[in-house]
Amino acid sequence: MKESPQLKRGDEVELEITGSAFEGKSIARLHGLVVFVEGAVPGDLVTAQIFRTKKNLVEAKIVRLQRPSPLRTEARCFHFGTCGGCKWQHVDYQGQLQFKQQHVIDAFERIGGFSNLPIQPILGADEIFFYRNKMEFSFSDQEWLELPPVDAIKPAGLNGNIYLGLHVPQRYDKILDLKECHLQSQESNKILSFTRSFARETKIPVYSTDSDSGYLRFLVIRQSKRTKQIMVNLVTRTDDASFMNSYAEKLKREVPQITTIVNTINTKRAQIAFGEQERIYYGEGVIREQLGNRTFVISAGSFFQTNTAQAERLFETAKDFGELKQSDVVYDLYSGTGSIALFISSNVRQVVGVESAEIALKDAERNVVANSVTNCDFILGDLKDRLTRDIDWMKRYPNPDVVILDPPRSGVHTKVIERIVEIGPPRIVYVSCNPATQARDVKLLCTDKYRIAKLQPVDMFPHTYHIENVALLLPK
Repeated sequence: MKESPQLKRGDEVELEITGSAFEGKSIARLHGLVVFVEGAVPGDLVTAQIFRTKKNLVEAKIVRLQRPSPLRTEARCFHFGTCGGCKWQHVDYQGQLQFKQQHVIDAFERIGGFSNLPIQPILGADEIFFYRNKMEFSFSDQEWLELPPVDAIKPAGLNGNIYLGLHVPQRYDKILDLKECHLQSQESNKILSFTRSFARETKIPVYSTDSDSGYLRFLVIRQSKRTKQIMVNLVTRTDDASFMNSYAEKLKREVPQITTIVNTINTKRAQIAFGEQERIYYGEGVIREQLGNRTFVISAGSFFQTNTAQAERLFETAKDFGELKQSDVVYDLYSGTGSIALFISSNVRQVVGVESAEIALKDAERNVVANSVTNCDFILGDLKDRLTRDIDWMKRYPNPDVVILDPPRSGVHTKVIERIVEIGPPRIVYVSCNPATQARDVKLLCTDKYRIAKLQPVDMFPHTYHIENVALLLPK
């Protein structure tokens, strides 16, 4: 038997791109090996250069596009291919939807071991640009240069070494100094541009984790799609009222659509856009968004689904899958800020949410009051403990008719799965942002008592590889 040629770094090979794998990677096969090709589209014929080899796979990048795929299209953004935010802008949107649907199928077949899946056609987005209601931009004194190094040399100190934008993939020390972004809105781009210019004019220093000094950390912009309110949240290391007053006054004149300006102060080294204090410099310090017939109050630190229109479709799917009745008691596990609980509350007798993050639970309780809802209760605590040890709360409520699961990307703890199976609700609705962990968990849930009745993928993030999926499990 003839041996396959040994592939090594730097080799150029001709490849037919045959498919799309998890995390948006395009794949080809060569000499029995899987080849992941950066920037390729299924259907492309390319010459690619190998830059990494492993035992069973190879990674390569395109050198020449010999024949473009019919799914390939012109990317809209100036920065496409660098920031890593929209990996699929060069793929026709209907093609993106096909790949995402297939990713769900692949996860449930390969990880879950299922076949003949009852999967419904993916729910695509009507708005595929400017759809996000929140964007988080980072400050840095180091810039990631998109031009070749020889052409991109800049004099030391140019722009005051203040850059504002997004981290490029795998680089957390440098920032892509964004000139435009097609994920949020034109107002967002104006706010971004003004904030960068103002910071450079005032020459206020950027925060450095190395020295634990400096001031500017993040710019977070939140926008309501329904009420059109806009929040600007500048995250800094210290409290500087003089800077913030000047910034807020000039920003309001530059972008009059802004309804509130907040300063979050984070004195810790952790590079997160949350902090110990929030100071309001304009407006109420919150914005309001609507989902269905509910209004949600969103503060600087609140979690909220970042695609309003598709969140509504996602929650409608969960509600429909639950086949809710006015007599139903629903457990909303991993309830977060209570978005799903409030969305379904008028369709059921009682919703009981369990959430481990105190700040999220407080937001949920505030939204309950804001909507005059009386049939939603929220329990604070780690779900594993709240279902296995600290279970006194369960005595106050009837057994659930429906359990809704909406866990983080890591999925559901095995002890939580075991306990849900013991409780034996007539219907389980599992909402997931990670089909791989969802398939793993559903496999366990379906070991003895349950079966998959329906699957519904929902595209929350066009031009990215991310996909949400809703599963309905019913007793066998």
